[in-house]
Amino acid sequence: MTSDSALPGEADGDRAGLAPAPEVLALARVVAKLRAEVLALEGAASTTAVVERATGVLMARDGVSAQEAYETLLRRASRRGRTLLEECWITLGQIRSREVSPPQAGPPTQEALSAFSTGRYLVTGRSGGLRPILARLADGLAGARNPDEVAGLLRTVLGDAAGVDGVMIYAVAPAGSLRLAGHCGIGDDLAEQWRHVPPLSGVAALEAIGRGQPLWLEDPARDAIRYHLIGDPPERWPTRAWLPVPGDRPVTAAVGFFRTRQDPFDAGTRTLLRRAVRLCADSLRFTGRSAGPGTRGEVEAVQRILDAMSGTAILLTPLRSETGEVQDYRIDAAAPESVDVAGRRGKELVGRHLLETYPTVAATALWEGYLDTLTTGTAYEGRPFVYEEVSAGVPRESSYSVRATRLGDRLIVSWVRHDSHERETRRLEDMQRLGNLGWAGWNLVTNSVTWSEQVYTIFGRDPALGPMPLEEVPRHLVPEDLPVLTAALERLLGEGAAIDQPFRITTADGVRHLRFVAEAQKDVDGAPVEVHGFFQDLTAQRDAELALRESERAVLVERGMLQAERALAARLQDALLPIPEQSLELAGLCIDVAYVPSESGVNVGGDWYSAIELPDKSALFVVGDVAGHGLDAVATMAQLRFTTKGMTVTGSALPDVLSRLNTLLLHTASDNHGATATATVIMGIYRPWDRRLTWVRAGHLPPLLIRDGAARFLPLPAGSLLGATFDSVYEQDSLDLQPGDHLVLYTDGLVEEPGEDIDLGLARLAETARRLLEDGRDETLARTLAARRQGHRDDICALDIHVPD
Repeated sequence: MTSDSALPGEADGDRAGLAPAPEVLALARVVAKLRAEVLALEGAASTTAVVERATGVLMARDGVSAQEAYETLLRRASRRGRTLLEECWITLGQIRSREVSPPQAGPPTQEALSAFSTGRYLVTGRSGGLRPILARLADGLAGARNPDEVAGLLRTVLGDAAGVDGVMIYAVAPAGSLRLAGHCGIGDDLAEQWRHVPPLSGVAALEAIGRGQPLWLEDPARDAIRYHLIGDPPERWPTRAWLPVPGDRPVTAAVGFFRTRQDPFDAGTRTLLRRAVRLCADSLRFTGRSAGPGTRGEVEAVQRILDAMSGTAILLTPLRSETGEVQDYRIDAAAPESVDVAGRRGKELVGRHLLETYPTVAATALWEGYLDTLTTGTAYEGRPFVYEEVSAGVPRESSYSVRATRLGDRLIVSWVRHDSHERETRRLEDMQRLGNLGWAGWNLVTNSVTWSEQVYTIFGRDPALGPMPLEEVPRHLVPEDLPVLTAALERLLGEGAAIDQPFRITTADGVRHLRFVAEAQKDVDGAPVEVHGFFQDLTAQRDAELALRESERAVLVERGMLQAERALAARLQDALLPIPEQSLELAGLCIDVAYVPSESGVNVGGDWYSAIELPDKSALFVVGDVAGHGLDAVATMAQLRFTTKGMTVTGSALPDVLSRLNTLLLHTASDNHGATATATVIMGIYRPWDRRLTWVRAGHLPPLLIRDGAARFLPLPAGSLLGATFDSVYEQDSLDLQPGDHLVLYTDGLVEEPGEDIDLGLARLAETARRLLEDGRDETLARTLAARRQGHRDDICALDIHVPD
């Protein structure tokens, strides 16, 4: 990389043999002042970190507030003639040297936890209790280097005291998702499974962060309904808690505690966990800033990415004043090919400050662009600008374009030097590569040939062999294409006419489809003296066209087969399941029947019904739904329908009918060596002499009874899905119908909506049916209910059994 990649922004105002201009001296004084301020800020930041840690130790050890701990450190420093920083280091040293061993008598008692939660330990000054736990935690945090070590420390310290078996620390990522920053005690496989959590509802950690309040999960069965519980299985940890990390607003991190204990978190344990997380807040203060690198390890990760990049790029960290104003930028990472105006390369740039190294950037459009990108997140792409370089052998004036994008709280800056010849060459190379084409030129007077690099790739030719003459091109053609290309070349060379000719060549990788576009330049006599044009490789395009044709042909064949199958299934269904145009009268009842096929797809479904009179003048009513669509579903429907009628007519009891239908489906699948067909069925026999309906069901939805203006669903007797298992048991129930009653039997297409709970659909059906009867739709209730289902994705079958008044 030459100095062509030099970092923009430096204008050399110091000419050899000339005194510096006054504005340069003034700028130098500003830079010196800024350097001193930055050093002071760095010292203050270091002091602040030590003071905060010592304050946290006193808070945990003495049970005081942050302000009281800070004032204690000030008083001690003043009384002993030390600086505040010295007193803080001494306090931290005393904590590290003091041996804090865990309580010998096991975990703290319930009385101790309760006393701790209510503050009685802090008031009475009792020794022991839970203070050693927080002191031990504070001591360990002094050496914790990353969230994983913080998680391990929390598990170790709180294991006996609070029964903590596992710890997870989550941080909010830029898109609102969660990333796992640290963990301990949950296993690497589970951690990898839950390393990235999208911003979904039902994520307890996200809810705790969003509300800014702890979330205590103590009932696994109830919690599993509302939240996605972590664990394999989730019952591994019956109780768990998610606590937001205090400090930042909005909250950007949360700590999760997992316990194998069954008992809920008592008040003392909750207080202990809250204070433990508060104590860890300083150690986790960068964890939630996942939009950009916040720790040195993350900066190193960015450096590794830049090391693998070609071109110029640097990572800039803003250096802010106490009021938050950006005063300078520090280069924290740089790509190896990045070179500044002084010849410093790659990692030689790391650690340098922008205004110290390139002071003329101050108060320029480039500086304002950096600030705007840092504030709004909008990428900055500056217009090309000219500045003077001082590197020997390089033109003094160069034009550069700079681009800056935000990465968390930092900037990624790249730049390009504009040179007309290099730029055009690069653009031409990119165009040839992206378009899979290459240019070629033949001088017919000197017999010289020029090829671009891409032409060698297209022909599969070794560049060491050089370009081939124009008359040699036909030798590589597929024989069938030779006449047309020969004729085109004769027109080009003989008449000077431009050509655009497709042809095929054979290479070591197989046949390629090429396109040759060329024109000739003529002399004063009209004879061609030079030919120039391009070859384009259309193999991928032709392969895609052929694949598309094959796909279209296959789709048409498949569509024709599906349409034929649908037509056949529809005819079979019409023959097997005739739908009356008007209500039926059966056993003194008025029966309204509705069947509506689905409005999506090309397959016929397996919904069916039966309403017949039995030999003893009673009536049989059946509604069923076979899983699936198409001919198989229609065939299974016909099998079930006729078997049900036959067994019932011969006097079989309803539970026996369902048991034998279940066995029939299971044996049919076994005989055919295929998957078991399944179906739901509800059936009943009505005796007109006492108006009693005896009914059974197999995995079907409950019947809807509308009586005296009120709608309710009947309780369901036992009965599982047909075709599910040989062990299924079916029970029957009975209902005495009264004049004016309406009993609706139906399939799931009448109530189900994608993504909606089935209870909502059932409630909607009950209310709609009740209102329709109030409006006088007694005779067409089933048909009206089915007609109101617009855009349904499943077949609908409904049967309304009405007892006339």
